[in-house]
Amino acid sequence: MVAMLSPDERRILLTLARQAIEDAVLERPFTPLNLENLPEALRQYGATFVTLTIQGNLRGCIGALEAYQPLAEDVCEHAIGAAMQDYRFPPVGVNELKDIKIEISRLTSPQALDYQTPEELQEQLRPHVDGVILRDGPRRSTFLPQVWEKLPQPADFLNHLCAKMGANPNLWREKPLQVYTYQVEEFHEDE
Repeated sequence: MVAMLSPDERRILLTLARQAIEDAVLERPFTPLNLENLPEALRQYGATFVTLTIQGNLRGCIGALEAYQPLAEDVCEHAIGAAMQDYRFPPVGVNELKDIKIEISRLTSPQALDYQTPEELQEQLRPHVDGVILRDGPRRSTFLPQVWEKLPQPADFLNHLCAKMGANPNLWREKPLQVYTYQVEEFHEDE
């Protein structure tokens, strides 16, 4: 992974995410970022997930697995997506803005995981360290490393990942899947 972000860079990203969410919810026009005014690290391409919670409960989560735009723009795009476009939730309402907590996860590039058996797959996963992507043809799903807190056993983690992509939860035991892992630099507003 590239160097960790400084506390100031993290604060800037959280502020940009908050502003983007407020603009979207309040239907204000989004002001394009002036990248030249941002630190170099925030102008570099980066992939992020933005997770929104209210009182510890998920309220939205949207992101990208691979970098395709500057980090600051990626955070703004996914902050708006998490607030307004997560299909699991209605758009965030004005009355919820004060209760929303923002978490940003900056991803490393996914790396293919080589394995032969379901047992070997479980052994190679690193709970609380690895985010995991499963692919089966056109279907795919991912869990950030933070999901290990709720699903600490590799078999349960993999079952839920298969179900998330619309497959039989035991698919990972029945046939080889494409598996990728990545790590995240995670930070949130409470820091």
